[in-house]
Amino acid sequence: MTARAASTVLVGRQPELAALRDALARARAGEPTTVLVGGEAGVGKTRLAEEFGRSATDAGARLLVGQCLELGEAGLPFAPFAAALRAVLRRDGPGVFDGYEAEFARLLPELARGPVGVAAPAPAPVSDAPRGYLFDLVAELFERLAAGQPLVLVIEDLHWADRSTRDLIAFLVRAARTARLLLVCTYRTDELHRGHPLRPFLAELDRARGVERIELGRLDRDGTGAILADLLGAEPLARAVDHIHDRTQGNPFFIEELAAAGGPVGCAALPETLRDLLLARVDRLPDPAQRVLRIAAAGGTRFAHQLIAEVAGLPEPELEDALRATVAAQLVVADPEGDYEFRHALVREAVHDELLPGEHARLHARFAAAIEAQPHLVVAGRAPAEIAHHWYAAHDHPRALVTARTAARAAADRYAYAEQSRLLERVLELWELVPDAADRLDMDHLAVLEETIAAATTAGDYQRALTLTRAALTEVDTDAEPLRAARLLDRRGRMLAMLGTSDGTTELREAYRLASGVPDGPERVRLLTDIAAHLIRIDPEQAGALAAEATAAAEALGEDLGLLPARIVLICRTAASVDLGLAELRRVAERARAAGNAPALVSALVHLSDVLFELGRYAESADAAAAGVTEARRVGISRSTGAYLLSNQAEALIALGRWDEADAACADAARIDLPGVSGLHWLQLRAGLRLAQGHPAADELVGRALGFLARPYLWPNHRLPLRELRIEAALAADDRAEAVRAAHAALADERLPQLPREGWPVLSAVARTAVRAGDPELAAAVSALAAGLPARCPAERAHAAQVGALLAAGGPALAAWRAAVAAWRADGQPYPLGRALLALAEAAAAAGERDEVAAAVGEAAAIADRLGAVPLGEQAATLARRVGLRGATRGRPGADLLTLREREVLRLVAEGHSNSRIAEQLFISPKTASVHVSRIIAKLGVSNRVEAAALAHRLGLLGEPTAPR
Repeated sequence: MTARAASTVLVGRQPELAALRDALARARAGEPTTVLVGGEAGVGKTRLAEEFGRSATDAGARLLVGQCLELGEAGLPFAPFAAALRAVLRRDGPGVFDGYEAEFARLLPELARGPVGVAAPAPAPVSDAPRGYLFDLVAELFERLAAGQPLVLVIEDLHWADRSTRDLIAFLVRAARTARLLLVCTYRTDELHRGHPLRPFLAELDRARGVERIELGRLDRDGTGAILADLLGAEPLARAVDHIHDRTQGNPFFIEELAAAGGPVGCAALPETLRDLLLARVDRLPDPAQRVLRIAAAGGTRFAHQLIAEVAGLPEPELEDALRATVAAQLVVADPEGDYEFRHALVREAVHDELLPGEHARLHARFAAAIEAQPHLVVAGRAPAEIAHHWYAAHDHPRALVTARTAARAAADRYAYAEQSRLLERVLELWELVPDAADRLDMDHLAVLEETIAAATTAGDYQRALTLTRAALTEVDTDAEPLRAARLLDRRGRMLAMLGTSDGTTELREAYRLASGVPDGPERVRLLTDIAAHLIRIDPEQAGALAAEATAAAEALGEDLGLLPARIVLICRTAASVDLGLAELRRVAERARAAGNAPALVSALVHLSDVLFELGRYAESADAAAAGVTEARRVGISRSTGAYLLSNQAEALIALGRWDEADAACADAARIDLPGVSGLHWLQLRAGLRLAQGHPAADELVGRALGFLARPYLWPNHRLPLRELRIEAALAADDRAEAVRAAHAALADERLPQLPREGWPVLSAVARTAVRAGDPELAAAVSALAAGLPARCPAERAHAAQVGALLAAGGPALAAWRAAVAAWRADGQPYPLGRALLALAEAAAAAGERDEVAAAVGEAAAIADRLGAVPLGEQAATLARRVGLRGATRGRPGADLLTLREREVLRLVAEGHSNSRIAEQLFISPKTASVHVSRIIAKLGVSNRVEAAALAHRLGLLGEPTAPR
């Protein structure tokens, strides 16, 4: 009985197919959705994706497919996206790229050619920013494509994905979140060894919203029988089904291969390993076809006809006959573009693994030579990576060394800095195997290390960069090349601080010591400015001295060395001035703008927005940051320097009460997802914002932010806001013991007395804790610190007044709170004003000033309503009830008071459900349900559940709850 090579029916995958269709329905409704389809090799992931792709197309969706290439971490970056975009180019033409053909040429080099032709992009400087800009463009393209019809993007074999591909997928999933886009990724679970880079990547994606995993298991015996029946065209013998099912354990690909290798019973004689099974089919090919298949296996899973012809060196008729035989045996499939692909990667692996050592090296060398001679034989842009891969596989160490270096440069030009770093690591690996490596590359080993450190840093692999600096420092001769050693120490100090491992001052001070003995020159001056810019957060006095020294040296040299970091340090030393050096900052920004120095301008705008915020000029700060964001995007650095502009913008918008805009800015900043402490600012801001909103996700964000406190070192301007956040989170949870612990930890921070901007908010939070906990010793400690902390700017003066009011008692409290409210009005931040107004209302109530109570409560409630500050609104409503005010808060009593979840719980309480039943209905724990019920009773001012239900009916609170504003 003859069996077909592949089954035409999809067996046992109805639940998975239904899940994919449900995901498409969610995407069609505007919810960005990602489905990760995992399973062992041959289990049917591709078959499922193909079936779903057909049904999605039939349902009116557009389908794009891309495949990762087996070139390893150092392979061709963005390969699946290039394939998908190539299909877009064929169907829609270059106009679909909306004038960004030059940028997309990084992915599709053919866009830089043609009769019209877009000028080939010039090599970009080493920076992660243009790469992020490219990510934005890809996301925007997909958004345009999805506007007309739902877009399904299938990326296969994610276990072979390079770092850049994974980064772009993560951006689409976690940051861009394009509406009407369904992303489906397949991967082999049996490839994910402990150190495989996909393991942590999948774990990160699992935490993203809208991500679903589907794990394809093996088929049961009935499934095996169904596939065999389809392949054989008749019902198979029961013992044949049992035998094949036992051998294959229900793997569909294994089943197909066993059935195609011979009769079902005859399969029993085949070897047990998959390789032997696959090679049994290969062995049935004519000898010429087997030779061509071995050649093709060395070329990769996909190979072009012209390339295989060049490497094989056969007459065209013989080559075509051989390929025709492989296609007929369904070992290889042809595509419309004239290329070929192994039907399953395992077939190629099995054939490739059978190559003799000499044959293996010879074939890879042929491929490398052919591609070197005719780069057009591979897809545009693939040549450098493929050449490097083949020379490495050919064990031609000298050529592998040189081509890896070339491929690293090409990767940098495509913004694939992780691949550049990986390729340079290969250069380091091969260095000892090539005696004349330095001559071949025209650089010494230390220079390769330095270049790899720079690439790893730009790629965000700070830990690897740190490790490499250690190796580099053992090689450098500090006596012969002190500046080179100093530069490495400077990098190491920065990496230690960025990772939160230490402050890096030991390394930075040693770097300065080495540089001190070197005559002035451009390189020394640049190094001094970098050291000074880093030290400003740790030792402002030494940083200022270094900055002055660098500036004087530059002036003596008569060169403009872009001394913005040094000038910023000098400006920071003028903190005692009225405007904190604002005028000088504006001059620096204008100078950079006039010179057309966009990076310097963006950097100036970062500091300008920061100083404006500190001065209480929040609208100007937001505008300066927004201008910086625009400029950063224009020059492609919105993901490096621009990240700080976004968080600065969010900070100013929060102060202005424009919370929705601030949250959007935080979301944009979150796209960076940088390692170490570089992404802390936006996270801390967003966690505080969520806390003030009473957002359900507040605890998760607060926990993530506070996790940074466990690091051995944080810059003080990062650490102190986290200490404030820890106190505020404990107070919000009414955990007074934790609030007191957090308050003592904050007061013990040695930098608090030196940093008024960060110190005053901490003292306010500690004072609030002392009052709430009734802790006179804590209050005395706050008072002592407050007496010595300067209050220079509006917010600092408002906090100082607030601390005084919090610590006041009896009659003076009312006057103190009036002063605090006046100070917050002068500053202009609505949220702290609202909190101060409530405290003023309590003090006025104690003093019998009822009219003042009503005015303060009403204004605080209005602020809470405008901001969406739910806890503040609840506190206003509670205070209004306590003092017997009517109409002091907006809306129906209870309607705005209860959260969305509490209204759901209240509806179930009114229906007579117990806490356990409520927990079942809402998928929460009984303890959580009990907490909700207690809060509802307290907020409604009733005594028990029955009264709560009666009041809910009377006030009409039992309708379907609407989403909070």
